[in-house]
Amino acid sequence: MKLNNLKGDIFGGLTAGIVALPLALAFGVQSGLGASAGLYGAIFLGLFAAIFGGTNTQISGPTGPMTVVSSMVVSVAIVKMGGIENALGIIILTFFLAGAFQILFGLLKIGKYIKYIPYPVLSGFMSGIGVIIIIFQVFPLIGLASPGKIVDVFKELPFLISDGNLVSLLIGAATIAIIYLFPKLTKAIPSTLVALVVIAFVCVFFSLDTPLIGDMPKGFPSLKLFSITGLHISNISLVFIPAITLAGLGAIDSLLTSVVADNVTRTKHNSNKELIGQGIGNIIASLFGGIPGAGATMRTVVNINSGGKTKLSGVVHAILLMLIILGLGKYVAYIPLSALAGVLITVGINIVDRKGLKSVFKIPKSDAFILVTVLFLTVFVDLLQAVGIGMVMASVLFMRKASDMVEQNTSLNKVSKYDKEIAWTDESNLSLTKWDRVYIKRLDGPVFFGVAAKIMERVNLIPDDAEIVIFRMKKVPYIDQSGLYALEAVVKEMQRFGIKVVFTMIQPQPMHLFKANLFIPNIVPEKYVFANIDDCANWLKEVNKKACH
Repeated sequence: MKLNNLKGDIFGGLTAGIVALPLALAFGVQSGLGASAGLYGAIFLGLFAAIFGGTNTQISGPTGPMTVVSSMVVSVAIVKMGGIENALGIIILTFFLAGAFQILFGLLKIGKYIKYIPYPVLSGFMSGIGVIIIIFQVFPLIGLASPGKIVDVFKELPFLISDGNLVSLLIGAATIAIIYLFPKLTKAIPSTLVALVVIAFVCVFFSLDTPLIGDMPKGFPSLKLFSITGLHISNISLVFIPAITLAGLGAIDSLLTSVVADNVTRTKHNSNKELIGQGIGNIIASLFGGIPGAGATMRTVVNINSGGKTKLSGVVHAILLMLIILGLGKYVAYIPLSALAGVLITVGINIVDRKGLKSVFKIPKSDAFILVTVLFLTVFVDLLQAVGIGMVMASVLFMRKASDMVEQNTSLNKVSKYDKEIAWTDESNLSLTKWDRVYIKRLDGPVFFGVAAKIMERVNLIPDDAEIVIFRMKKVPYIDQSGLYALEAVVKEMQRFGIKVVFTMIQPQPMHLFKANLFIPNIVPEKYVFANIDDCANWLKEVNKKACH
């Protein structure tokens, strides 16, 4: 472990730990195993994933998607086994096997295939997870225990008015208000932490009647290995499908966060090593009674922005949480459950892909259909089935589009208006000999979910001293939602470094998509979009003249 960025890593880890604390408590409660399970998961996964993982700045711990599945595992096990004490062995074994499967994914080098998941599938899935989190907090927000199934939540809605606690509702609403309003004053302190501290103090001071977290375990957590060894062989068959679901979801969640970290730090993670590190962390967390988790995007970005650059920052984050549970656990007991529900509602809102949903009428109909279908299946059917069906739909629809394009290109030998573009390899008119900081990126063929990840990687190949990047679009007949958002991320990253990005020869379908989603003019101004390479060459000459003067 490198120590060349000691100050930045310590500060980044401390900041990430402070952000992680209220989320770990909330996710632990939502899982059904208690707030301490969330903290144990954050501590042990955060520590060992940082040490053995493949992303230097990754902060790992319980996340919304993983907690949704974990809570389902807990509720099903309790029903089947007749109580939490009898179900604990199955629950821990499920979490343990989830980590083992992640290690297996890493050893089989499956990590590299995660990037091929289409954006509409991810968008629908993540939005579905966000909706599930929000729905399950409706009852806790008013001081009641939540039903175990989405359908049961809707069936029992009439009991909200008769059995609800108005004080709890006001506490939850106040928590949400503080989380959203406090950052307008300062962002130096995480608003979720401020909300929990303020609300807990108010509840104790005024002796408000509302359900609390209650007593937390004291001292270092004990091993729960005996719970697994006591299982009967007939029960083991119950855990495989949930374990694979958790492993796959954790892999997706973690590697997406790794990509975000790469884009911010301009580095490249080791996806298979990251899966192995996540697996080791989840195995150890399960043995100490912690819930499984994954790489957490918000906490990772907070770490990076606070100076974290190496694995030491993740270790510091875990150590801080351990010190908190050893020294401040007795104070956590005074936090109201409705306040944690308020925290989780804001988490659910943040997980919902509002950008994707807003664009549902502006993207190709096939992408919109996939997104909505996956969202519905995620909420009302099954998470793993939702992703699987979404992948099949995306693959079939793309093969149909590819077939249609081949037919259009081979059935007629007519001259296209795009043929006036100069030869692909002949770019002498650009006068690049006068420029040492102009780069050309040539896109050839459809820009779809299968190549979106490659486009994202290209930004890291552009030197920091580049002044202009030209995207040649002559041979791009089709772009889907994944490709659009990948291009948008690349362009924004280049613009962040002061690079001018220009486009030439945009065909009708990509142009329609760009304008419908305001990629043009909000991301790339129209003055940087050229009908052909000659117009771009003339613009470059004008820029060169001004530079010379």
